[in-house]
Amino acid sequence: MKLVRKLMMLAAAAAMLAGAATTVRAEGERFVLISHAPDSDSWWNTIKNAIKIAGEQMDVTVEYRNPPTGDLADMARIVEQATASNPDGIIVTIADFDVLEGPITAAVDQGIPVITINSGTAEQSEKLGALMHIGQPEYTAGNEAGKRAKKEAGVKSFLCVNHYITNPASVERCKGFADAIGADVKTSMIDAGQDPAEIKNKVLAYLQAHPDTEAVLTLGPTSAHPTLAALDEAGLAGEIYFGTFDLSGQIAEAIKKGVIAFAIDQQPFLQGYLPVVLLTNYNRYGVIPSGNINSGPGFITKANIGLVEKYAGVYR
Repeated sequence: MKLVRKLMMLAAAAAMLAGAATTVRAEGERFVLISHAPDSDSWWNTIKNAIKIAGEQMDVTVEYRNPPTGDLADMARIVEQATASNPDGIIVTIADFDVLEGPITAAVDQGIPVITINSGTAEQSEKLGALMHIGQPEYTAGNEAGKRAKKEAGVKSFLCVNHYITNPASVERCKGFADAIGADVKTSMIDAGQDPAEIKNKVLAYLQAHPDTEAVLTLGPTSAHPTLAALDEAGLAGEIYFGTFDLSGQIAEAIKKGVIAFAIDQQPFLQGYLPVVLLTNYNRYGVIPSGNINSGPGFITKANIGLVEKYAGVYR
């Protein structure tokens, strides 16, 4: 009889522990992902798809917010608004450390778990008090691109078409490439803006003024698509060495045709998917990996484009 009573007591204790464990898991957490991208930037569609899939799998709500025109002061206000809504976690890009330091630090100080993605560095993320950074080291990516251009085509001069020059990370990409080939980034980089027609005209003007330019580097579809049009109009498509960051259907076609030598893939799907999964587990169980995650750089070329083009804009 004593044995039966002891077993019943153990079973009751186990049930109590199980009940306590289930209270740790709060269904339906809400996270907010805040990017610096303007509405016109199609590259972020992959991240939007990633958070949708992760949200469904984790049974959480993930809100995507961004400044419609890409204005960083507006982005800072969005971070403040998100913090005031007291979400279970914030995912945010470090588009400009100085502009965003205050709002992001305030969110951390309020006890909101923060994961930084995409723009910025692991060092900046740590200084802000974020749990971790998931992204691509931008200077390294640009530098590796420059090394590739130098090795494959002996490139010594280039044009960096920077469509988001107010984002320090974009300048790091250009600088990395310039350092790799021994060029001056200041004379090799243009502030292209966001308007496709303006970007095309600025690229044409630069190439006309600098006819010895051996390569072009664009920083994403926003600048790559108009640059393709400019090179086609100038009769330089396939003649000038062309590398770009990120992928789109149009970029994939240009790689297959040999007009673009490579696209640098920072795997944006991982930048959207992983923080949602990690924040969910952190909220529910208090577990999270140690360290940061480099999602890139990887290179997409004519040799491997077949493996990824069907997923462009969705998973790649």
